[in-house]
Amino acid sequence: MSDRRPGLNPHRLAALIQQAIGRCDLQLRNATVLTEAATGAYVVTPVIAAMAGAEKVIALTRNSRYGAIEEVIAQTQQLAQITGVEGRIEFVTDKTAELVAQADIITNSGHVRPLDAETIAWMKPTAAIGLMYEAWEFRPEDVDLAACHQRRIAVAGVNERDPAVDVFSFLGIMAVKLLLDAGIAVYTSKILLLCDNPFSSFIERGLVNAGADVDTFTTLAAAPTDKQYDAILVALQPQPQPVLSAQDAEAIAKSWQGALVAQYWGDIERSAFLARNIPVCPELEPKPGHMGILPSAVGPEPIIRLQTGGLKAAEVIWRQSVSPSDRKFVQLLSKELVHG
Repeated sequence: MSDRRPGLNPHRLAALIQQAIGRCDLQLRNATVLTEAATGAYVVTPVIAAMAGAEKVIALTRNSRYGAIEEVIAQTQQLAQITGVEGRIEFVTDKTAELVAQADIITNSGHVRPLDAETIAWMKPTAAIGLMYEAWEFRPEDVDLAACHQRRIAVAGVNERDPAVDVFSFLGIMAVKLLLDAGIAVYTSKILLLCDNPFSSFIERGLVNAGADVDTFTTLAAAPTDKQYDAILVALQPQPQPVLSAQDAEAIAKSWQGALVAQYWGDIERSAFLARNIPVCPELEPKPGHMGILPSAVGPEPIIRLQTGGLKAAEVIWRQSVSPSDRKFVQLLSKELVHG
């Protein structure tokens, strides 16, 4: 369903976009950008590119559970008209060789994915790919890095912790939202946070600021079994195997009966948890490797910051800028990630 919350009204989105473009000094003049058109907070992406001066924005959209093609186009056009950029956005429904070959910058966005070997073969040699998240979060199914290295096409992760982007500061608010939606008040709640990655301090700070009693560990085995928890928040980096297995479900059922397991990030063996009557949220299981709560759940701000920063990182490698003020946005993907 389309997101109709009043905080996403187009005039507010336009103001937030303008602020983000200014903070990141996003300059896409003379660029053709291939990205997605979507609903809710994600309506902003093609408009950000156009407002930053892109000569042409190719916005790929499809029907999805979030909205029909007609609704996506209508929402995007409304925002584009308010910002005066409607003439520079072209809506398409198929990813073709002709369209890909036009693009200077391609974003690793929902409808555009996957950027497989065939898609990369269509790209012009000077084009760049914006990963739209940090490099260490890379999902191999998103982009064929081997094909990119073979064609010498750069892929840029975005430094989400740079003050001009600052998406990580929303991670704690997202954790609070996930727990509140599941019926955990957070304030005075006892939370076991399992986190083995750079999200850890941001999530913990958000929970503590909301009044929670938080214990943070990198593994379930390290957690104390003599303390009861209201919730176990799982924010473990996805692996080929579930980050919490049937054996872990058995341990939770034995030591922390009644605790909710909140799947923030990292795949868990849900069938084993349900078989042991362990409550799990969110109700809808996220796709493998994806987060259980999207940044858009707390409002458009983190999405606008992320998409603007992602486009900035791609702009920097496309222009081959060596300016330190530009390079701070970029996390280049290493060759090791091809096999990692």
